[in-house]
Amino acid sequence: MLHQKHSKLAQAGFGDFGRREWAILGTSCGTIQQLSRQLATQLAPAYQVAYVDATHAQADTETETPVFGLEYTDQLGYPQLFFRETPHRWQQHAWFNEADLVLVNGNHFAASRQILALDRRKFDSVLRKTARLTQVDLFLTNSRDEHFTHPEELPTALKEHLPDWASIPVLDLHGTPALLDFLRARLQPAPVQALILAGGQSTRMGQDKSALDYHGVPQWQYLKQVLAQAGIERAYLSCRAGQAAAFAPEPVIADTFLDLGPMGAILSAFREQPDTAWLVLACDLPLLDAGTVGHLLAQRQPSAVATAFRQPDSEQGFPEPLIAVWEPRSYPILLQFLAQGMSCPRKVLINSRTQLLDAPQPEALRNVNTPEERAEILRQLHQNSAL
Repeated sequence: MLHQKHSKLAQAGFGDFGRREWAILGTSCGTIQQLSRQLATQLAPAYQVAYVDATHAQADTETETPVFGLEYTDQLGYPQLFFRETPHRWQQHAWFNEADLVLVNGNHFAASRQILALDRRKFDSVLRKTARLTQVDLFLTNSRDEHFTHPEELPTALKEHLPDWASIPVLDLHGTPALLDFLRARLQPAPVQALILAGGQSTRMGQDKSALDYHGVPQWQYLKQVLAQAGIERAYLSCRAGQAAAFAPEPVIADTFLDLGPMGAILSAFREQPDTAWLVLACDLPLLDAGTVGHLLAQRQPSAVATAFRQPDSEQGFPEPLIAVWEPRSYPILLQFLAQGMSCPRKVLINSRTQLLDAPQPEALRNVNTPEERAEILRQLHQNSAL
């Protein structure tokens, strides 16, 4: 039996640069640049598109030897970062984490998926790069350029390297709407699962808030019912390791980031399923209803770090992090804040690209932390039921 030196962790679905990336190759760099710019323009603002290329300056152009390891320049609102050392793929993952789509000039760089242009003039070049053709999803032809051809005329060596070449779809380079449809169909948001935070100490309440009865069942069961009514069938209970048995046979995610409160619970969920979007709910929300959860899901912005409600009782409109959808891209961002000594998820949302919503029923966001607040809510619920 082989010795396992390190813990086996679930890895996020990154390619060379981002989670969803395509290298475009098989035609001129100018054509690739122009096409990438057109696609990015059309996909914005719904999607964050990044681009990877190499400089095309003349080889004899004089350049200064870099002096700084890192140089930041703000060119009138267009900030740039210059690095002296070539990054490795783990650094690239951090840089491109917030991109929904990364388009790559495949003449210079590899990516996990590819779009191959059928330009006869570049066939010899492509034949030298077959190692980069690992997952060709699309062929591009060009009805306005006689140098472009159809898959049937691919060189034999390329057909042998791409045994399924005949089944790969073909689009015209000038058919931008069709290209956009191709990409949008593959830029689907991450699936959403729910995380009910049931592992708090409930110090102010004096008893477990997740077990309190407002609606005839323990509060955590009520929240599961609300989630099911809103279309979320899979809900995990977040708790401390010693509490897990009490919730059996319910699916549980025990804290593995310890003594960090809600931040640790969210991180523990991402540690198990890093490509899931987590709808995080505090357990102390007795007035939460399916309409409020449904509104959050309907207004979800997958290109943001998270979608959250504004706190109704906050003049500043601070985000409420514990009634929010946290996207997969938030996982490394949360870790970055943690590494800098910050364990407040609200501050993460304040300092990140967050989609903020006004709750249709602000009272639904009211949380209950003390026996006095609980008594008030029970009176309110009793009065409403008597009407």
